Amino acid sequence: MIIRSRFCLIGDSGVGKSSLLLSFISSSVRDLSPTIGVDFKVKMLTVGGKRLKLTIWDTAGQERFGTLISSYYRGAHGIILVYDVTRRETFENLSDIWAKEVELYSTNHDCIKILVGNKVDRDSERAVSREEGMALAQQHKCSFFECSAKTSENVLKCFKELTLKILEVPSLLENGSVVVKQQIMKDKQAYQAPRGGGSCCS
Repeated sequence: MIIRSRFCLIGDSGVGKSSLLLSFISSSVRDLSPTIGVDFKVKMLTVGGKRLKLTIWDTAGQERFGTLISSYYRGAHGIILVYDVTRRETFENLSDIWAKEVELYSTNHDCIKILVGNKVDRDSERAVSREEGMALAQQHKCSFFECSAKTSENVLKCFKELTLKILEVPSLLENGSVVVKQQIMKDKQAYQAPRGGGSCCS
């Protein structure tokens, strides 16, 4: 039996959402142009002896796409909130903008959230400490990882942690396959944005 699950990556433009996704999907990263609207990838993963089909939505961080993006929070099993450890404003915007959007638009009360600080390969340029990231994660009651899409550090671990937590929540599994399949088909039909893009980052 294949369990279907749906994730969203959210955060400011340029924090590395598309690069994290590409690193997870293909174990490679290249320079990417900014995502226009919303893009998605599908990944099969075996975790804890269970076979999962993950549909992962990569959202643009620009405010002008906010109305479009809000629809992709609905029904999500997992949400990864991403900031750039070298740009403090992207960290502050998680609380000021993105966490509020999740509360406003997410229809799944048991949705699992993970906070990710990306670009730790550029530690000499760090503007947000690991301790600050951990404190924000604790405040929002979610797991915390520091990752590098460029080196793939902690990327697989992050996605596996999110998947494991989803498997621990019966309501997410019960509502999973049928509802998520229906929502994915609906989203694909409505999906009009070009698919060649991604946030430019390491």
